[in-house]
Amino acid sequence: MESAKHFIISLLVATVLIIIGTLGYIFIEGWDFLDSLYMTVITLATVGYKEVHPISRTGKVYTIILITTGVGFFLYVAGAVIQFMVEGRVRILMGRRRLDRKIARLKNHFIICGYGRIGRVLCDKLQRENYDLVIVENESEHIETFETKKMPYICADAGDESTLVKAGIHKAAALIAVLGTDTENVFLVLTARQIAPNLQIFARAASEKAKVKLSAAGANTVEAPYETGAATMAQRIIRPNVTNFLDLAFAHEHNDIFMEEIPVSGNSRLNNVMLKDSGIRQKYNLIIIAIKKADDKMIFNPSFEARIHGGDTVIAVGTPDGLKKLEAELNPQ
Repeated sequence: MESAKHFIISLLVATVLIIIGTLGYIFIEGWDFLDSLYMTVITLATVGYKEVHPISRTGKVYTIILITTGVGFFLYVAGAVIQFMVEGRVRILMGRRRLDRKIARLKNHFIICGYGRIGRVLCDKLQRENYDLVIVENESEHIETFETKKMPYICADAGDESTLVKAGIHKAAALIAVLGTDTENVFLVLTARQIAPNLQIFARAASEKAKVKLSAAGANTVEAPYETGAATMAQRIIRPNVTNFLDLAFAHEHNDIFMEEIPVSGNSRLNNVMLKDSGIRQKYNLIIIAIKKADDKMIFNPSFEARIHGGDTVIAVGTPDGLKKLEAELNPQ
């Protein structure tokens, strides 16, 4: 940053000037260090105090030289300091305004309230999938992380209505409540549901009691990470190959296999077409493992005569490239 570099150089040169001035009075007048430093500072600062001791003719000439060379430079240093402070403040304000405008333009984004252990993982995974996010976090210690990762954020209380409105709750696809305590999450869900009655709300619960309260408050989906983690661990013990397959399907470090859910548009070529006539297996080398119908009925391992309709969601397994091509066919532009 040019202004910061300019500011640091100015301070270094000012320090050197003070040292030179102090040494000059020590050698010319024979004063001690404190008196010489004091005389140098009041001379450069032009405060108008009288000399600390009677000054010799040589000392007067030296003082004149010190004033003419140092005062102008010190005024320049003072200006550099003020410029640095003002520019820094302006930069912060302008950066915040740009961020607020970016948030205001977002649609169908996810509002993640809380950047603790769970919120951090959620943000990383959703950002990796290129979803638009807005993070609401009350602790300012995370701001540097948000700016480094280029995550839109609001540093404020997530339970405040104005904060949620600023985060774009009326245009968001979903809100995810992962604050530190169940009490905070219940209050947040109540507030969010009151502002946006049709919003999808996901919430974290630390206990079974909290799950009931969060559901009653208006959360569409409530997850208990500790219970989920224990269940996952049990599955790894009981069915290690199944869990290894799922790990591969949801990982991002490979290009061999991937699992995705793809909504079906009403104007797709495959609308109302049987799987055997769709050519999905032959063209894209994909396996359709389930079809979620518009009425939320789930058809697992659908037969070759099952039909795909607009409003359905197809769950497929295959390569990322094949899945992208299928998505383009199911959702033509």
